[in-house]
Amino acid sequence: MVKNNWQIKLLYDGECPLCLREVKFLQSKDNGRGLIAFVDISDRNYSPAENNDIDFATAMGTIHAILPDGTVITNLEVFRRVYTILGMGWLYSFTKLPIIGPIAEAIYQVWAKWRLKITGRATLEEIIAEREKTLNCTETQRCRIN
Repeated sequence: MVKNNWQIKLLYDGECPLCLREVKFLQSKDNGRGLIAFVDISDRNYSPAENNDIDFATAMGTIHAILPDGTVITNLEVFRRVYTILGMGWLYSFTKLPIIGPIAEAIYQVWAKWRLKITGRATLEEIIAEREKTLNCTETQRCRIN
């Protein structure tokens, strides 16, 4: 039984191969302690209502995390917090430096914008449309997923 003692809830795209690799690494470092609650936004059962109303499209645009008090954080701050909680904060400490921090944030923004293309996936609009089509499909309908 996993304790509900998470210190941060990490929303991630489980269909992104690089994101999934990072999550698997973080899960190994969490080592079953439950410090990080991992939430796969690509899961058909992903619930915005259970995640501070962060909808799929918003979560796909950039990485999000939720703190126990309900505060939502995004971008590199997510990685800084997650790595600090896991005792590896030094890996992202350079991103707090005055000149390097804004450059690192800009690089992350480029990654967030292009990660789907870089990983050989459809555009965000296509992914959202396909998800809507899939979620709107009921068992009584004949649905074709292309």
